[in-house]
Amino acid sequence: MNRPAARAPGLGRAKDILVTEGPAAARIVVTVAVAWQAALWLGADEPPVYAAIVPLVALRGDPMTALATSLQRVLGVVAGLLIGIAVLNVLHPSTAALALVVAIGLAAGMLLRAGGPLNIQVPVSSLLVFASTSPDAYALHRFWETGVGAAVTILLAPLLWPPDPRRTLAALAADCRTRLIQALTSTTAVLGTVPAAARDNLDAVTSDIEAISGHAARAREAARAMRFNPLRRRHRDTVARLARAIDTADRLAPHLSTLARETAAFTGRDDLIPVLADARRHLPGLAASTAEAITDTLDGADPRRAQASARADFAAYARADSRPAATALRRPFRQILDDLEQHRTP
Repeated sequence: MNRPAARAPGLGRAKDILVTEGPAAARIVVTVAVAWQAALWLGADEPPVYAAIVPLVALRGDPMTALATSLQRVLGVVAGLLIGIAVLNVLHPSTAALALVVAIGLAAGMLLRAGGPLNIQVPVSSLLVFASTSPDAYALHRFWETGVGAAVTILLAPLLWPPDPRRTLAALAADCRTRLIQALTSTTAVLGTVPAAARDNLDAVTSDIEAISGHAARAREAARAMRFNPLRRRHRDTVARLARAIDTADRLAPHLSTLARETAAFTGRDDLIPVLADARRHLPGLAASTAEAITDTLDGADPRRAQASARADFAAYARADSRPAATALRRPFRQILDDLEQHRTP
């Protein structure tokens, strides 16, 4: 009996890409088609390419990005066309006129950001005026078709296969928690071992902190996107809770960086051998109770028992060793617990 053939790795990867990117591509196709047809209905006497370009540029991961990018594009087109026409009414097309248009366009793009980076659409639209044999007619067509494309994009983006911020943020929150706990436990494990291990741990903790910071930026973007996502309104409270948990993780991360740096600085010093020996007895328990407090807080459970246990472990270590190096090793734990308290009682 023949066994069924195993699925080729290439097919599996193609399927994963289709599942991940397919909805976004479908949103773009539908929105481009609607923008094109709307421009035709409104009287476009030439193929309304400019209306179709807007969704291609603007539609990204979430409706908030589509709104900001569409607004930025419209502002850039209007400003660029005005700049190009104004310069051509004063100067003939030349290298000097080109340089002037680009300089003015870049200056305007710095102001017309619409909440994003430099609006490069301004100098681009200004330059395109130079390529037209009839700048005034070109400007009119480009302006109103771009407006139609932007309007269609803003209206349809939140309705066509909208992203699910709740699922995305749940995964990001879980990864933040894992990275925090990993950074905490790995740092206490390498304390007082060998300097190379402590330095490698510092590099790993730095990488984890950078990832958490990126997650926090995505969480803030997803929370803002909920205002333009009517099909996900019922998830607003969950999204807000997850975004706040990720923000708390982002505030905890610098304390773990401090702990990793202190560990790397102290490990290998002969004068600190007694301090590090005491730390290796007390810090694992403090790290375990602190990790439990972090987990309960970020997961939305009641963290009071774990926080009280961590405070008790902290106090016991403080009573056992008041030397400056021990105080420096404890300080990040106190700051972590203080931030967890603020999360619980905002």
